[in-house]
Amino acid sequence: MSVEVEPMGELLEFRQVDAYGSSRHISAVLPALSAAIGHPMPTPMHPDPEAARLALGFPKADSAVVVLVDGLGFWNLAMRAGHAPYLRGLMNQERNAKPIVTCIPSTTPIVMGSFGTGTCPGMTGMTGFTQRNEKTGGLGQLISFAGAPEPEELQRQPTIFERLAETGVRVTSVGLPKFAHSGLTRAALRGGEYAGSRHEELRVRAAIKAAAKPGLTYYYVEDVDKTGHHHGPFGEEWAAALENTDEQLQALKRGLKPGTLMVVVADHGMVQVDPAAQVDIANRENLTRDVALVAGEPRMMMLYAEPEVDCSAMAARWREELGDIAQIFTRDEAIERGLYGNVEARVRPLIGDVIVCAKGNVTIVDSRTQSEGAMGLLGVHGSLTRLEREIPCLIDVA
Repeated sequence: MSVEVEPMGELLEFRQVDAYGSSRHISAVLPALSAAIGHPMPTPMHPDPEAARLALGFPKADSAVVVLVDGLGFWNLAMRAGHAPYLRGLMNQERNAKPIVTCIPSTTPIVMGSFGTGTCPGMTGMTGFTQRNEKTGGLGQLISFAGAPEPEELQRQPTIFERLAETGVRVTSVGLPKFAHSGLTRAALRGGEYAGSRHEELRVRAAIKAAAKPGLTYYYVEDVDKTGHHHGPFGEEWAAALENTDEQLQALKRGLKPGTLMVVVADHGMVQVDPAAQVDIANRENLTRDVALVAGEPRMMMLYAEPEVDCSAMAARWREELGDIAQIFTRDEAIERGLYGNVEARVRPLIGDVIVCAKGNVTIVDSRTQSEGAMGLLGVHGSLTRLEREIPCLIDVA
């Protein structure tokens, strides 16, 4: 069988918000893999890892490798599958032919927090690419953690990696050296050993060597996302990055010992922007009025209101000003609809007072604070469309 690509108009529709407790959710992947290797790690969102394993279709194995390809949405891959023979072969298998879903916002740091802990943004405290730091009142960015609290202070949920390692299970993360002790790694993926190299071939070898022993191996690939941001997700540059990723994963699969489970997932998909549809709020008084701080990113903006401002009135004003190019929620509405999962009391004020989710291929920016580079990205993600939220979960066994 082969995956039939759906019309772009349907892929740019907003997907219904899925419960974070669903087994076909990125937050279920590591709990399910923990069950697959015989060391189930329940979480508040996924109290039955064995049920998650069965729902996702993971077979039992002594050793498992989970590959996270940054930015490789299910439909992005399906549209360019001709450039990825290994991944196409997996996707065309019945068990791999349907996507799972990722978090809201559909952006790397938020997803990695939920993926790494098996929980949700409302529990990890990671709610936007940038978000307000309650101690300083300024913005903190959750990739580098510049301006943010210490990673372990913000993200207090134990990770699946550290829980496995504490019980004596081998856990190995493989990626670029710069990520070994990064803020995002410390927040979302702490635990176990880290094997880093700047060379793809050496990273593949490191993963193969680690996976020869029982336990869990995590392998991260960033090229598709990086290329998509700068060149868009539909051009030849993106196709070349996909080809290179596919070759890496073929080499990894070939080197694994027989019986090793390999699962390929992503954190989000990607939308190609329409520069003519970009909205810059900087010179629109109806949008900047009463806004103390603008956070999030161009596909999912978070607004923190000035003290004593009626946030419902602010949201109504934004709805009137932007019309049908965005869906807008107050914080209470977003929480009630389940955008962030179970929201702890300490996390509630970290979420913006008003949430602006861009539709279609619109971006919403603020040139007063955002750089030209950030506003000029050709490939973006973060909002609620199927193209951004539906991701692969491809199962293979060596």
